[in-house]
Order: sequence, then C-alpha cells, then structure tokens
Amino acid sequence: MCFGTRSGLRTLSAMSSWLLRGLAMTAVHVIARVLLGVAVVNAPLHSTVWKTIAIAAVVLIAVIWGGIDGTADARANPDPDDYEDLTVRWLQAGLLAGVLAGIIGWALGRFVFAGIGEANLFVEVIAGGSFTALLIFAPAFVGAAIGRWLVRRDQRKADADDDWSVHPDRDGEHVAG
Repeated sequence: MCFGTRSGLRTLSAMSSWLLRGLAMTAVHVIARVLLGVAVVNAPLHSTVWKTIAIAAVVLIAVIWGGIDGTADARANPDPDDYEDLTVRWLQAGLLAGVLAGIIGWALGRFVFAGIGEANLFVEVIAGGSFTALLIFAPAFVGAAIGRWLVRRDQRKADADDDWSVHPDRDGEHVAG
C-alpha cells in the first residue's frame, strides 16, 4: 500500500481510527477488570455490585465515545448518505479490544494477580473476547445512532422554513382545511 496517495492516507486514517479506539477500550476493559479483581478479593460478598459497576463503566465509555463519533460524523456530513461507516469502525475496535483484553487478562490472572480469573487462554480469547467485543460494539453503535439523531434533529429545527405545507408562498388550492 502506498501511503503517499490520497486513498492511502484515507486508509491509514481509517485504520488508525479503529486501532486507537480498540487500544483505548482495551485499556478501559483491563483497568476495569483489575479493579474488579481487587474489589472482589477485598469484598467478596459484594461481587455482584462490583461486576455491575465494572460493566457499566465500560459500556458508558463506549456509549459516550460512540455518541461523540456519531455527532462529529453527522456534523461533518449533513447528508445521511455521506455518513462514515462507524459500524465497521467500532466492530473492528471491539474485536481488537476483545482479543487483546482476553490475552492481557489471562496473562495478568496467570502470572501477576490471582483474583482476575482462572480460565485458560483459549476461553479468555474466544469467550471473553466475544463478550468484550459485544460490550464495546453494541453500546458504541447505539451511541453513534443517538449522536447522529441529535444532530439531525437540530438540523431539522434550523430548517423549519423548508416545510411547504405551512409555507406562506404555497398556492391556495393545496391548503388543507
């Protein structure tokens, strides 16, 4: 691939976009998992609360970041046909985060911190990675949709005079009533 051309730069930018999101969400998931391990070891009777908080933190960050992406994309492209493909971007980010978080979680649980988990590498990467990918992809997708919807709603409010059914220049024979 030639990075000197315009399409090469677009490809590099698109790759760094999902790569950045994937690496950041990997860090978020691993930090949440380590903090969850510490909390469960110190207060095992409250593990359900700690697990809920850890999952909610990852989901909240994915929703907010997806919403920021959707808002920025809708503002940059007023026509919905020109929107960026945020679905694939967040799917790639989720898959990367799932695999990396599974490997890192397995390594930390095996060699560093006993409270994280006892699953083998295959289970961590396949089952844990799939769960992590969905935990990131689905909320980010919803966030992007909400962000786009909010921008489109504001754009429609600003273009209220485009409604010819109530426009004063509309001819009298088409007026309802």
